Amino acid sequence: MFITFEGPEGSGKTTQIRLLVEWLRKHAHDVVLTREPGGTDIGNQIRAVLHDPHNTAMDADAEILLYSADRAQHVAQRIRPALAAGKIVISDRYADSTLAYQGYGRRLDMEALRAITAFATGGLTPDLTLYLDITSEEGLLRKQKGGDEWNRLDAESPEFHQRVRAGYLELVTQEPHRWAVIDGDRSVEEVQAEIRALVQAKLDVGD
Repeated sequence: MFITFEGPEGSGKTTQIRLLVEWLRKHAHDVVLTREPGGTDIGNQIRAVLHDPHNTAMDADAEILLYSADRAQHVAQRIRPALAAGKIVISDRYADSTLAYQGYGRRLDMEALRAITAFATGGLTPDLTLYLDITSEEGLLRKQKGGDEWNRLDAESPEFHQRVRAGYLELVTQEPHRWAVIDGDRSVEEVQAEIRALVQAKLDVGD
């Protein structure tokens, strides 16, 4: 089973993923935890380039190709082998981030992005995508207060981050069977309880 988490910056994905993985492992599930960009040694090198705040000259086309190179390596080296071994794979971001950030945020051509993404992933799509929804303003404020990594994309304009959130919500309407929208503006415990219920339902169906 392939589960991905998506959401604006500061939506709480990292915390919720950690709690979910702990819960699944406690219940004897074999779980592989990974992320994008990163997830492999090569991917982490690409991540450093993509997130470096000094790389302000990066062209939007170069950006999407770097993310896609990371994703191709990620799928080939990490995700597909784990799924083939019968494991649950949980990824902090995946291909939908490209459509939200580079498509809606950067306003790149969506048809081209989908073609590049299909090539990079070999058509691999998640079984379940959990979207933690929060306003872009609240999310960035949380991230600043929390002292997390402040990267090149975080420094984009408020309008950019608003387009990203609107893009995510549009993607949900296009594939409602795969997505679950979760209100991220609640306590950690409330959000985690909803996530566990959604994942458990999916696991039960698959049994």
